[in-house]
Amino acid sequence: MTTRTLLRSGHVISMDPDIGDLPQGDVLVEDGRIAAVEPDISADAEVLDLSGHIVIPGFVDTHRHTWEAPIRGVAPDATLDDYFVDILDTFAPLYTPQDVYAGNLAGALECLNAGITTLVDWSHINNTPEHPDAAIQGLRESGIRAQYAYGSANTSLAEYWFESTIAIPADDVRRIRSTHFASDDGLLTMGLATRGPGFCVDEVVTAEWAMARELGLPITVHVAMGRLAGRFGMVKQLHGLGLLGPDTTYVHSCHLSGEEWQMVAESGGTISVAPQVELQMGHGWPPVMQAIEYGLRPALSIDVVTTVPGDMFTQIRAAFAAERARVNADCWQANMPVPGTMLTARQMLEAATVNGAHVAGLEGRTGSLTPGKRADIVAIDATAPNVAPVHDAVAAVTLCADVSNVDTVLVDGVIHKRDGRLLGDTARALRLVGESRDRLLAAKEAKGAKAPA
Repeated sequence: MTTRTLLRSGHVISMDPDIGDLPQGDVLVEDGRIAAVEPDISADAEVLDLSGHIVIPGFVDTHRHTWEAPIRGVAPDATLDDYFVDILDTFAPLYTPQDVYAGNLAGALECLNAGITTLVDWSHINNTPEHPDAAIQGLRESGIRAQYAYGSANTSLAEYWFESTIAIPADDVRRIRSTHFASDDGLLTMGLATRGPGFCVDEVVTAEWAMARELGLPITVHVAMGRLAGRFGMVKQLHGLGLLGPDTTYVHSCHLSGEEWQMVAESGGTISVAPQVELQMGHGWPPVMQAIEYGLRPALSIDVVTTVPGDMFTQIRAAFAAERARVNADCWQANMPVPGTMLTARQMLEAATVNGAHVAGLEGRTGSLTPGKRADIVAIDATAPNVAPVHDAVAAVTLCADVSNVDTVLVDGVIHKRDGRLLGDTARALRLVGESRDRLLAAKEAKGAKAPA
């Protein structure tokens, strides 16, 4: 029996150039798939009245360490160097599988609450074989669309992040692939979160890339961020090892040289930018405009809730303001007018939706309100005091709205948020993540008490 839902009378921003924007439009969902997007649709369906709402594709977060939800806000003033010590060398070794489960469940629900319907979970917390199973369970129970990117363990900063000789365990990656991701067609898919050159010796880098390609897994790697990694020439090193390819996402990329940008573009690689983290923690300027100038389609990500908010509105505004501020300052200094290529609000919405799906390798399934794609849809309340009156619907989403305005969220046609309230068992998730916080803080205190004076 076909299940139909009709989203009626919203201001539809489809992000599909063939459909465009409909100031008043309907979206018909059939069995989790977008069946039609038109000004007026008649159908035997459950009707969601979205008059007074802006309807958009769900946001796509292309890089988040979701496991860190239990330690939200623990490092508000951290630099990137601080993060390695305060998080990866202090909290990460203490994480149990239950902590990872709680973090991924609560973190994924946080995404849904904020209108993020697709997530790349950059999971570098696989301290035991039970850790990845727990992470995947949390994602699955939340109902989010996600790419689970299997990363390294984090039990020792020195062993895993300073010319590491420890490769991600191939046997366990194969186990996770066959156990949880025998098909690539599900709501959850799999990738490999690798540390890359500079952090690992060449033998580890080549082994991890080979493993990913043997198993048909997309690769995601941090490059060119901060004082140290910005000097590694990581993309150039990967090029020298013959590893560049269209299956690889380069996260941050704040200090890529022109030569490296060209290498990424020519190889078909993709770019994920985490603007608020990059500005706040010292990674470098968010390179949204640079990516566009090299013909790439940059996407956005949250990165770490230990230090920044977990919503896409923050990332859109951080990137928009930073890039325009940088260009304005350069032009003022040179006494010349700003170029016509200045970032626009619509480009930022593209980065948060359809570009994100492209970077996550899911553009055929999500990222735009296109008939045939899966129904990952968000409705923004445009009658709220911080959004109304609407002159430009794209500007209303990118520059006015916030999480409180996310009224309705569908993933794969399933309603996860309605009338501004999550429909899942949020209370349980919050209880579990609170218990995880308490356990981790107690373990940290006990570890500190045992440390030599």
